Amino acid sequence: MAVGRTNLGKAWREWLDESAPRLLAYARARCNNAQEAEDLLQDALIKLWGYQEERGYRPPDLPLAFSVMRYLGLDHGRRKGRREKRDQKIIQFQRGDDHWLDPALEETEEAELLRKEVDDLPEKLREVLTLKIWGGLTFAEIGKILKISHNTAASRYRYALEQLQKKLRHLQNIGNG
Repeated sequence: MAVGRTNLGKAWREWLDESAPRLLAYARARCNNAQEAEDLLQDALIKLWGYQEERGYRPPDLPLAFSVMRYLGLDHGRRKGRREKRDQKIIQFQRGDDHWLDPALEETEEAELLRKEVDDLPEKLREVLTLKIWGGLTFAEIGKILKISHNTAASRYRYALEQLQKKLRHLQNIGNG
């Protein structure tokens, strides 16, 4: 029994080492700051642990983890929206502190522009882009998570990239102009 627990603990550590950065990047794209993203990831891990009882507490599949995070993020967003309406005059958000790009690039102007442009994408496009690039998921997996077809996921991804290209090309022309 102790050997099984040791192997199980090792499997979870390996899964977390591999998956946590992807999951945190996704959470940061859904939240307004790094602290909320970390809270969302922690809540998702707790929820996932409970779901794994029937699987002998083995680490979950990555698409399931993203799906759980998505639904917890939606719930969090609804609660937050209600709270903001009540406390609108008291709570002040600082949007510039969520760092979900590569930390080595975060200090550059280009990284800041890219982060801003990704943040400005419509939610549907931003979500697919984040799951594909930072989550490393296939369009089929993204479709499952978002309850859309894989073709719709691919279209949203292409459209997001096209929008980013246009915006960044325009900004580059202004900067060089």
